[in-house]
Amino acid sequence: MKMRRVSFVALCVVVVVFSGEIGTTEAVTCDPTQLSPCSQAFTSSAAPSPACCSKLKEQQPCLCGYIKNPSLKQYVNNPNAKRVASSCKVPYPKC
Repeated sequence: MKMRRVSFVALCVVVVVFSGEIGTTEAVTCDPTQLSPCSQAFTSSAAPSPACCSKLKEQQPCLCGYIKNPSLKQYVNNPNAKRVASSCKVPYPKC
């Protein structure tokens, strides 16, 4: 009887955990190459394209990581990148 109770409790825990995840959004995969539609806007005064803004919004949770990465910092932590974020209505992160 005790084994059945433990199994039932374990099953309830699994159901609760998975039901909580059903309503959550998918996790973002941080991939700086996803921002390639923004390269022209990041490196010049060109306006960001709709594709750029879409990708920037998708990658927003990753921006601090990109800013802290020495290889990427020069592209995402400059006045043009801040202008692009503002134009796309993506808050520029304070890391």
